[in-house]
Amino acid sequence: MTKIKIAHILHSVGGVDISLRLILQNINVSKFENIVIHGKNDTKEIFIDSNSNVVNEFKLSISREISIIEDFNAILKTYLIVKKEKPDLIHAHSAKGGVIGRVVGLLTSTKVIYTPQAFSYLSASNKLKRALYLFIEKTLAKGNTLLLASSPSEMNRGLIEVGYHSNKVKLFNNAIEPISELPELSIEKSWPNNYICTVGRPCYQKNITEMINVFYEVRKKEDIHLVLMGVGHHSDQLEIVKKQISDLKLINHVTLLNWTSRSDVLNIISKSRIYISTARYEGLPYSIIESLLLGIPCVVSNCDGNRDLIRDNYNGYIINDNNTVDFSSKIIKILNDNILHFKFSENAKLTFGRYYNIIETISELELIYKESIK
Repeated sequence: MTKIKIAHILHSVGGVDISLRLILQNINVSKFENIVIHGKNDTKEIFIDSNSNVVNEFKLSISREISIIEDFNAILKTYLIVKKEKPDLIHAHSAKGGVIGRVVGLLTSTKVIYTPQAFSYLSASNKLKRALYLFIEKTLAKGNTLLLASSPSEMNRGLIEVGYHSNKVKLFNNAIEPISELPELSIEKSWPNNYICTVGRPCYQKNITEMINVFYEVRKKEDIHLVLMGVGHHSDQLEIVKKQISDLKLINHVTLLNWTSRSDVLNIISKSRIYISTARYEGLPYSIIESLLLGIPCVVSNCDGNRDLIRDNYNGYIINDNNTVDFSSKIIKILNDNILHFKFSENAKLTFGRYYNIIETISELELIYKESIK
């Protein structure tokens, strides 16, 4: 049987990198062949398929930031790779991969699946930049592209704001593998046992300054620590956050981990009292899916991604309008109510089992791939 060949194009960092690796490690290699085209300065780890074989990869000048020269070179080199490799389908991941993949798809008449993992225009903090990014998304949506949303919220934005026709939109929730045994912590533990945690670089999207304000209010009533993981990549507000922590006299109560392996993230989340997120927007955040898997109650902002995973008063709380007082009070409530904590924990595990186990859902993606090339 002839395999379906898929070219994955992306800037492979963070959740986008996790997403692709989980796809590659679970997709049926007897039916699908994969190649990866990614940035030469992003991940250094090789890509592995479900048979533990190395996936063929091509490293180009694909970066997060906009660069006319580098982006043009990336499009040109990707075009040449696609012409040579002749994939049946391009799966473009994230904003930059989405632009490159869809342009190359048009130039080579190759069908494209595009997974934004949070649309690029949501990252813009000013109206002009947001309008420009949205215009680019709307323009490229007119091509031979299927939007494969990573969450219901992302799917709705694609339909309502970007303007995809309903027959060009599919949903495949981000999902992860269940774990039978927790990995050991590979770094020195420098924080106390009683802590809450989050994963998120200090930037506009993650809104960590609001999180520090929330934590400051929690500390007024609770002797608790905050562990903030993953501050090493694209952390343009890191110095602002460090100053805020210092000004609020929280230096001894907040741990910033610059780089943390996914195994360490799982270990740290598993021992946390609560997982929190103050993000302005998400795709479908893996750290919250991991929290569900591990039975950790969550208190999160009411944004895309977060609201798709957390049901208010079922497996955690959703906070509207980043209300600092409400956010802190909900955290304190869970910390002081063991019955509520147990209820949220059990419901978190149920949520993961029903919707976010990639071993159970990968067949949905395989079917989407097959139908896309007909």
